Amino acid sequence: MLAKPELTVSSDDYARLYSLLESMPDSETADQLMDELERAVVVEKQELPPNVVAMHSKVTFTVVSTNRTFTYKLVYPHEATEENTLSVLTPVGSALLGLSVGQEIEWPLSGNKMSLVRLDSIES
Repeated sequence: MLAKPELTVSSDDYARLYSLLESMPDSETADQLMDELERAVVVEKQELPPNVVAMHSKVTFTVVSTNRTFTYKLVYPHEATEENTLSVLTPVGSALLGLSVGQEIEWPLSGNKMSLVRLDSIES
């Protein structure tokens, strides 16, 4: 397993996501996102670098094992009903939060499978 890359999260996203997770029943994806939040460097929103994934960022990423590239807007679960959105509570969504362009992260999927995800670009 690869070492997990450094993550940066805005204090606004951190507070809102932490509150959301505390109100939810336990699940593997929620636990993974909580682990990511706990290891993230938290900065004020205006200090978040533009090359870091925040909530509502439009991200392009590649699943390395399949070499398939996707573009989605990272959103809260209740917003994931719109087209081309990705909930932060999906395995890939929680993996992307806080990554910088060019970083890769190995992320567990269901059935003891792993996926390597590379962040290609971000639009705010």
